[in-house]
Amino acid sequence: MGFNRFSLLLSIRIVLLMLMVILFSAFVSQSGYQAASLLVLLLLIVQGLEVVRFIRKTNTELTRFLQAARYSDFSQRFEFQHLGAGFAELGQAFSEILTRFQTTRADQEQQLRHLKAIVEHVPVPLMSIHANDQIVLWNNSARRLFGSHHVQRLSDLTQFGDDFSRQLTTLQAGERRLVDFVVDDMQHQLAVSATQIILAGQSERLLSLQDIQSELDKAQLQAWQDLVRVLTHEIMNSITPVASLARTAVDLVEDSKHKAQNVPELAQDLDDVAHAVHTVARRSEGLMQFVGSYRRLTRLPAPNTRRIRIQQLFSQVQTLATQQWQHKGIDLSVDIQPATLEMDIDVDMVEQLLINLLKNAEQALVDEQQPKVTMRAFLNRRGHVVIEIGDNGQGIADELKHKVFVPFFTTKKDGSGVGLALTRQVMIAHGGSVKLSQSELGGALFSLIF
Repeated sequence: MGFNRFSLLLSIRIVLLMLMVILFSAFVSQSGYQAASLLVLLLLIVQGLEVVRFIRKTNTELTRFLQAARYSDFSQRFEFQHLGAGFAELGQAFSEILTRFQTTRADQEQQLRHLKAIVEHVPVPLMSIHANDQIVLWNNSARRLFGSHHVQRLSDLTQFGDDFSRQLTTLQAGERRLVDFVVDDMQHQLAVSATQIILAGQSERLLSLQDIQSELDKAQLQAWQDLVRVLTHEIMNSITPVASLARTAVDLVEDSKHKAQNVPELAQDLDDVAHAVHTVARRSEGLMQFVGSYRRLTRLPAPNTRRIRIQQLFSQVQTLATQQWQHKGIDLSVDIQPATLEMDIDVDMVEQLLINLLKNAEQALVDEQQPKVTMRAFLNRRGHVVIEIGDNGQGIADELKHKVFVPFFTTKKDGSGVGLALTRQVMIAHGGSVKLSQSELGGALFSLIF
């Protein structure tokens, strides 16, 4: 309505201007009307200036309105009551349009903030790889995954290994892969999937990198526990009566030997029988103890955690495990950074782990001329407490490193394959992990990451 009124007022001014032109022409064409002609000329000039002023006001305000819309300057107001009739409606229309733009922009920004908040709190790391090899990390999970490492270009992924970079580079839209990822000395197994996105003519691949390491560890541990539970149950059911009968047979043979003292040939045969029965009984009992040791893998209680200083923990472990080391010439080096480092653990469980690892190191140094063992505790870049025990022994072959934590597997002649499997189980129960690598001294290095 405001624009219609503006058109009407403009039309009236133009009509008046044309009438003035006609009137001026009429007066000029006749003699004796010089004064009237001069007056009409002045009125004509005034009327022309009024039309120009009227149109210029509209153009100026229209330009200001378009500039405000262009640069989203919603603070502009259009109050034209003092400029004459018609401009009030025009100013109101401009103000309403800007208010509507402002409301729409505010709704869009609110939705965008909502979507950003959702993406930021998604527990799965999300990242995009653009056609120009630029990388964008979309949420906190992705930034935590890469930590303090600089990741902005595709070439930056090579710092995590050529295989990791190649796997992400060759991953196609709709494809899913399991990728090994090592960052800050921590092992991760990532389930990576890709989606192709085309926006405003620009193509990018959206990757989700779900860390399933803990789930894999728990699933593998549960599978081993189920297997061990079934095996120990069946073995115990079979060996228990054998051991019982063997002990009974030992008693019967001993009684028969006493009765056959006067028959040398029979006594000699009974001696052979007694030796065989003793062997069966001894091996049966040994097998029962061996199987019984594996039951600990299926009966581990939930950790009863409490806060303890690492210095106190190391002191307790040294007292229990290294009493004879000085006589054996084993040099133990202890380093805790910082000295006041603390953590929440089940002290009894972790003490036993450290004792077992120190015993393993001691056994690995039997043939070393200058045996050395190191115990370290520190915070890694991710803020996790790490305890390391290393030695300068022969170490463990690379092809065996991934097997030493498997139940039943052992590199010792008299080993049971329980100790390191139990170590891994306890670390998983604490929400951590255990890793085997090569020590700076040349031997094995076990790292407990809490």
